[in-house]
Amino acid sequence: MGRLRLLLIILVSLLVSKVAIAADISRNDFPKGFVFGTATSAYQVEGMAHKGGRGPSIWDEFIKTPGLEPNNATGEVTVDQYHRYKEDIDLMANLNFDAYRFSISWSRIFPNGTGKVNPEGVAYYNRLIDYMLLKGITPYANLNHYDIPLALEKAYLGWLGHQVVKDYADYAEFCFKSFGDRVKNWMTFNEPRVVAALGYDNGFFAPGRCSKAYGNCTAGNSSTEPYIVAHNIILSHAAAVRRYRRKYQATQKGRIGILLDFVWYEPLTRSKADNMAAQRARDFHVGWFLHPLVYGEYPKTMQNIVKDRLPKFTKQEVLMVNGSFDYVGINQYTTYYMYDPHQKPPKDLGYQMDWNVGFAYARKGVPIGPRAYSYWLYNVPWGLHKAITYVKERYGNPTVFLAENGMDDPGNISLGKGVRDTTRINYYKGYLAALKQTVDEGANVIGYFAWSLLDNFEWRLGYTSREPPLPTPLGQTYRCINGGNFVETGMTRLIYIILPFLCFVY
Repeated sequence: MGRLRLLLIILVSLLVSKVAIAADISRNDFPKGFVFGTATSAYQVEGMAHKGGRGPSIWDEFIKTPGLEPNNATGEVTVDQYHRYKEDIDLMANLNFDAYRFSISWSRIFPNGTGKVNPEGVAYYNRLIDYMLLKGITPYANLNHYDIPLALEKAYLGWLGHQVVKDYADYAEFCFKSFGDRVKNWMTFNEPRVVAALGYDNGFFAPGRCSKAYGNCTAGNSSTEPYIVAHNIILSHAAAVRRYRRKYQATQKGRIGILLDFVWYEPLTRSKADNMAAQRARDFHVGWFLHPLVYGEYPKTMQNIVKDRLPKFTKQEVLMVNGSFDYVGINQYTTYYMYDPHQKPPKDLGYQMDWNVGFAYARKGVPIGPRAYSYWLYNVPWGLHKAITYVKERYGNPTVFLAENGMDDPGNISLGKGVRDTTRINYYKGYLAALKQTVDEGANVIGYFAWSLLDNFEWRLGYTSREPPLPTPLGQTYRCINGGNFVETGMTRLIYIILPFLCFVY
């Protein structure tokens, strides 16, 4: 999901090391070939934001506002994966991970969004992909993780301009042609709902557009722009998939899909009104994107509520969009209770207001689950089971992988607490057990990716939210029971893939 949290992969490390995480579950309990991986995004880990020929993205511009980020944090350096990718991939290999879900920065390939190619950027991704394959790590390439080139924002307001569909498809095709001989797993977008909602409904994310009633924005329209953006992203996705299938898939023998975030929405009570509220939330969340891909139209709930503000697909677009995926990545972290607030629509319309629901985090005084550092993240494993089961039953049991999962801690957590990380251990135990149950019940789930490999730039939280830090002294070595030795070679880098209760320092 990539929003407002930094997450870690400790319990997955146990699975990939073939170590039991509980008395009744281990890696061997998952189907043969089940993929265990980890994930990051380009702007959050690469660094070199204004170097190596990369052009600025909307995030580079957005965070220039003083005070917008804690300590005025930026992605200028972050964890410097651009230079230290070999160390990161070595860590994955030593922990027996199968795959790495990374993203490609559009503006590192095309600094102006279109036109001239940046050869330094192409060379970097070639180095990254080649070294992954050398170390036995399967690349899962995501083509867009929030960071559209700033040049396109200036040219036609980015995702709001229909021209973006062709420009994005051209960019995607260049990546297929350049990297598809080695990359066999493609994703077009990570969490397009977050882009549309946080970028255009409340202005919390780049490019910071919204109606004045819903955020501190200088421009925007929360009642229409989120829907226009989502529509153009869906068409961009479908156009890229069509090019891949027509020109590259047969020879490259890969597959392509999209990554969607999905909070599970549970009715607060058994009342019909609360059940309908929960269903509205599901339709406005995951249904907004998955329904067109499976059925060629937006959910009826959205059509009935949004009406003329909701764009319509032409007959040709329906043919292009319907079925435009080989698999779907689901980013799933948490669960909320939903209830009907019994209120009239507000005067100022907006995407979130169109839901007309109330959020609750406890029932009869009992919290829905323990809360992580991020205000929105509660530990609710049964919600993962319900979310994936919902996708299976409502959308024809598509091929799915859990593309993000995990929890965060505050940035100033102590080293000792980071090592004795029972909170995160329990989080992963619960969610992996729920995932196994879902697979056992017939959901076509083929993999699990934990967020995130490393501490990184966490969007609007900067560097204040992260995994329990293990800032090792120069030359400090950790030994874990899977036999891996990890030596930190510098004082500035934080390594988070140490198994918390199966390692000791010596």
